[in-house]
This record gives sequence, structure tokens and C-alpha cells, in this order.
Amino acid sequence: MSGAERLAVVKNPDAMGPLLELLDELLEHTHAAGRTDLAGRLGISRARIADPRVRLVVAGESQSGMSTLVNSLVGSPVSATEGQASVPVIAEYGPESTATLVKSLAGGRAERQQVDPLEAVSGLEAATVIRAEFTQPSPLLAEGFVVLDAPGSPADTPATWSLLAAADAVLYVADAAAPFTPAQIEQLQRIQQVCPTVVCVLNKIDQYPQWPQVQQRDRQLLDDAGLAFAVAPASARLHEQATASGDHRMDLESGVPQLLDHLRAYVLGRADLVAADAAVRDIGLITDHLALALRSEGETLRDPRRYSVITEQLRRTREEAEQLRQRSANWQVTLADGAGELMADTEHDLRHRLRSLIRDAEADIMKRDPARRWPEFGGELDAKICEAVEENFVIAHYRSVELSEQVAAKFPDRGIPSPDLRLDNPGDVGEVLEPVAALDNLDSAKLGVTQQVLTALRGSYGGVLMVGLATSLLGMSLVNWYSAGAGVLLGVNALWDDRKARTNRRQAEAKVAVSRLMDDVIFQVSKESRYRLRAVQRSLRDHFTEIATETLRSVDASLRAAEEAAAVHSGTRREQRLTEIETSLVRLRDLRERADAMVD
Repeated sequence: MSGAERLAVVKNPDAMGPLLELLDELLEHTHAAGRTDLAGRLGISRARIADPRVRLVVAGESQSGMSTLVNSLVGSPVSATEGQASVPVIAEYGPESTATLVKSLAGGRAERQQVDPLEAVSGLEAATVIRAEFTQPSPLLAEGFVVLDAPGSPADTPATWSLLAAADAVLYVADAAAPFTPAQIEQLQRIQQVCPTVVCVLNKIDQYPQWPQVQQRDRQLLDDAGLAFAVAPASARLHEQATASGDHRMDLESGVPQLLDHLRAYVLGRADLVAADAAVRDIGLITDHLALALRSEGETLRDPRRYSVITEQLRRTREEAEQLRQRSANWQVTLADGAGELMADTEHDLRHRLRSLIRDAEADIMKRDPARRWPEFGGELDAKICEAVEENFVIAHYRSVELSEQVAAKFPDRGIPSPDLRLDNPGDVGEVLEPVAALDNLDSAKLGVTQQVLTALRGSYGGVLMVGLATSLLGMSLVNWYSAGAGVLLGVNALWDDRKARTNRRQAEAKVAVSRLMDDVIFQVSKESRYRLRAVQRSLRDHFTEIATETLRSVDASLRAAEEAAAVHSGTRREQRLTEIETSLVRLRDLRERADAMVD
């Protein structure tokens, strides 16, 4: 079977069956050897192989037809189009169409609301909805895809990066009108750091006859940047027309069927190959652990005189493994220092972002009377806070992955497995901010008609009295044209001064409300951020400690096996045990060779 054919069927449970059988077979060996620690690692590998889901994030520049392409891929209208506001959309397989809107409330809180799928698509509002979750009986989704439609360009929408951090593969959509810009190439390089499996799509090829030249230029730009990404031409609109009319030829011209085939062959296959590679590495690591004890016992049985040499080598190996488990080990120091720096940098980044929001909010407040659009101002501020917190979490995720790589580099064995730090729940900022209170209302409300009249009368009274007394010396009455005019002028001035003073008070009150909200956000998010980073630190510590512990247990098992072998004096019993050891080693070697052959 060719590589392409193997990739095309790798998601088939029957194709993954042999690897699952190998894992189950090795699981029996670990139980027989009493290595429950290794059995736990195998269970994780087996669960990863058996999980059919692949998260495909569709991202790109605005107005490039991303949402229309998502609808074409899924085969149902799950994403808003035609200039409607876009929010993150998550579509996965379900026996019937359902839709859930996760709405943002005041203060960043969120609620889930079941709605009609068609109404959800037409009623999405970026200012109030955090994300829309769909289930669809789509053939593509039934194969294991979970499609996530990102809200706009990653450069303009920080929330997109949290989706990318949770992706198994990225579909980068660009307009076929012109080649990639330097900014887009830089963006693709950053996306590759988050998710190495990327497919570029030139959309709207039906509108631009020059798309072959654009495609060729894009490939050249990607090659020059060291990005080995495929560039697939497509037209989502043409695919919709072909589907409605049943025109198979037009459908092929749209390029969408070829894109779907490529996603099945490359993305599904690559995602499973990554899991298969990890499982094969685990199989190799565990067979080495099991074989170490068997080989030590076998060598001692064959030549008891080498017992001291064998045990001396094992003791040195044990000392190295014990040193890795100590708090003074290089990787422990790197982890502790790196985690401290990560927490400090994440806290500083969060405070910097929120302080920038405070400055922008105060500048906006000082431009006008905040009471005029206070609810809208609060909604916009909530959205900006969600974006700032979202990007802060994503940066913490990037830094966590870098810290994991730095710690792994401190181990002598470069082939050790890395922990999975991929984000499990993208777009959960609303849940994090749920305890935060809403933006306070402005107590100093605008003047009513009666209050304005009274303020004007109080101001005009002094004008009428002063000018009236002065003109009375000239024989005029107290109330005359001059005193009345002065009263009107001073009344208007008093009303103006009162309005200005009240506006200033409302602006000061608005600043205090924003500051209080930001304090609550910093308190809540800092707590959540520290909790997450502590969880990452514990996860990395437990992961790498477990690796050192597994090595230590394997060495201890080898020492016990060598001691037991040295105590065997009966020739018949020695030969019988040697036969059993050779059989077990052959089985382990055969199992590892079969596993290696699956990814060659």
C-alpha cells in the first residue's frame, strides 16, 4: 500500500486495529511483569489512538469567504455570512441538527441557550455571543472532524489564537485576488509554531481568472519562507451552486471536492500519524523497560560470574535515575525557575493589557457625557476585556509549551515523550469571568425637566435682582427689559455650568466604575491564571518525575531479577528460565518491530 493510500484509510477503525492490538498485547506483558506504572502510560496511548476527533480550525483574512467555505465543508449553514457579525463557531457530528449560543453577559459572564440552528446563523452578534456550538449529521463531521470557524484574522482577533492553540490542523483561507503579503507570510510562520499541520486555501477562484498565477506565486513565497504548506484553489460559492443544481462538473471546477479529499488524506491521516508515532514511541520505551530486567536476568543465568559486573552497571544507572528524581536535578531547577518567570511574565502581560484598556476607556469617557451611551460602552468594554484575557491565556500556553521543551532538553534521553499541553476548551473566558460583577451604573443621572427649570430660575434670580436694582436708580421698575435679559443670560449660564459640573461628576464616576471593574477582573483572572500555570507546573513535574521513576523501577526490577538469577543453582531450572526469557524477549522484539513497521 502506498503512503497516500495508507493515509486515506488511517482513520478507519479497522486500519487502526493492529496498533490497538499491539498496545493490548504489550499491556498483558506489563501486567505480567507487575509494572502498573507502565500500564497506565499504555492506557493513555490507547485512548489517544481510539479518539477519532480532529480539530480543524478555519482561519484567514476577513472578507476571504471563510464562513461560506465552512458551510460548504460541513454541508449545512452553521456560520454567519453576507457581512453578518462573526463569532467563533464550533461544529461537530450529531445525529440531528442542534445549536447552542454561549452568550456573554455583563461583567463577562456567560449563559448557554439552545436555539434553532437556522435562527442561530442569522442572529449571531459578536458583541453578545462568545461562541456558537453546532451538531450536524454531516459526512465530513462523521469522519471525525470538529470544524472551528475562527472570528476573523488572527492579527485582528485575539480570540482566534486560542482556537489555533487547540487545533490539530489549520485551514488558512485567503482571497485569490493577490498573492500573500509579507504580513500574511509572517502570520503563517507564527501559526506553524502553534500547529504544524496547515493547508492554505485560495478562495473565490471563480471571481479571479488570474488565480493560477497567484497560486504559483504563493507556493514560491511559502518555499522561500521555509513553509511546506499545500495551496489548494477553491470556490465555496461555485460549490453551493453546483450542489443546488446537481452539476458534478461544476462541483469539480469549484475545487471543494478535491479539498475534501485532501483533508481526508492529509489532515486526518497526519493527525492519526502523530498519535500513532507517539504510541510507537511509548511502545519502544516500555519494551526497553521490560527487556532491561529480562536481559539482566538472562545474562546472570548464562554466566553467574558476571553478576558483579551487571549489578555494578545497574547501580550506576540507578544512581543516575535517582538523581533525576531529586529536587536539585537540572530539570527540576529549570522547571521551578521557568514556572516562576512564566507566572511573573503572564501577570505583567495581563496588567499591561488591562491598564491599556483603562487608558483607552478613560480617553473615551472624557470625549463626551458617558451617560449617553453607558450600556453600549459597557458591552464594548466587556468584549475588549474578553479579548485581552483570551490573548493572555494563549501567550501563557505558548510559554508553557516552550518550558516543556526546555525541561525535556535536560534529560539525557532525547526520545522521551512530551506531555500534551493542547488547550482542551477554547473560548472559555466567559466562564472564567463569570464571578466578575457587571460595570456599575452611573448614579449621577442626567437632569430632569423640573430640575433644569429650577436651576435656570436660581441663576436668573440674581441677574434680575442686580440689574433691576441698578436700573431702579434711573427711575425704571425692578423688572424691565434689561433685568429680564440679564436674568435670561445668567439663567442659561447657570444651567450650562450645572450641566458641565454634572458631566464632570459622571465622567469621574465612570472612571471609578471602570477602575473598579478592572480591579475585579485582575483579581479573578490573576487567580485563574495562577491556578492554570500551577496546574501546568504540576503536570510537567509529574510527567517528567514519572519518566525518571519508571527508569528507577526498571533498574530495581533488573537488580532483583539478577539477584534471583544468581541464586539459581539447578541446571534444569536455569535452562527452563533461560528459555522463558528468550521467548519473552523475542515477543517484545517482534512487537516493537511490528509497531515500527506501522509508521515507516
